[in-house]
Amino acid sequence: MSIKDNVDYIKSEISSEEKLLESFVKSERFFKKYKNLILALIIAIVLGSIFYFVKKNIDEANKYEANLLLNEYLEKGDTKVLEELKAKHKSLYELALYIKAKENLTQADISLPILKELLEFELAKKSNSIEALDKLAIQNDFLLKDYALFNKALILANDGKNQEAKDVLAKISQSSETIELVKLLNHYLLTK
Repeated sequence: MSIKDNVDYIKSEISSEEKLLESFVKSERFFKKYKNLILALIIAIVLGSIFYFVKKNIDEANKYEANLLLNEYLEKGDTKVLEELKAKHKSLYELALYIKAKENLTQADISLPILKELLEFELAKKSNSIEALDKLAIQNDFLLKDYALFNKALILANDGKNQEAKDVLAKISQSSETIELVKLLNHYLLTK
């Protein structure tokens, strides 16, 4: 190697060290300028993570406790437990009301639309009330509309009103989940 090559090599090394030192000084200035903001951001991230995990664990514990309360209420029927369940988990409280109302065939003050509709359907079906099934079947957003129509047709067929039962069955869509039941009932009605 020649002296010129050595000098060029030393210059490039000094230049790279100079650049490294310069970037270090720039980053130190940046850190000093935004030190409070950076520390606040780090603290916020750490505290947010801790809060998230603590909240998640508390929610899981509450769900578990609410499930235990629901099971205890269903086994013993204790109204004190039901009130605790109402305070812990509103949806499970309404599920408990639905289950007890279904068992006793009584109305319950339920605000969840699905449970309310299911209870109305069960009560109408158990009472063989054509009027109640009609009321449910005319609701466009009713979850079990086709089942309500089928049950109405079944009640009419049992009462010997075969033509009315056929007319009700004709209202059920061919894409309905109840279509197999509809076909069976229609076949039965053909023999009458």
